Amino acid sequence: MQRLKTRAQFQAVLAGATVARTAHFALHRCALDLALGAPPLFASDDVWLGAMVPKRWARRAVTRNAIKRQIYTVSAAPGVGLPRAAHVVRLRAGFDRKEFVSATSDKLKAAVRAELQQLLARAARSSAPASASPPASSSS
Repeated sequence: MQRLKTRAQFQAVLAGATVARTAHFALHRCALDLALGAPPLFASDDVWLGAMVPKRWARRAVTRNAIKRQIYTVSAAPGVGLPRAAHVVRLRAGFDRKEFVSATSDKLKAAVRAELQQLLARAARSSAPASASPPASSSS
């Protein structure tokens, strides 16, 4: 798994489709364009991942870093099954500071991890090829 690094890579993925959402996260996906003419944004045909945790939703840097670490850890786990494309996991709502007082509490990490697993499971279901349905019989 490769990590997104440049602003252009993040912008390209965010311009793509939102594949899955949970209460706090959204997963964006963009197909890799490995065109021969232009210099590619993504150098290899691999799974690319980026994490966006805006200050708007996580004020403390320690919280933002803890959430990013959970994003990268959960997505690198075996069996996640992200397709070969570029992905960005974006925090889209803040976690309640009254419920999660400490920025690096085990309770916060467990909640983030559980929601990320749910997000990635939804993304895997949406990217699975649709099963072929039997042809409809026309009775006239």
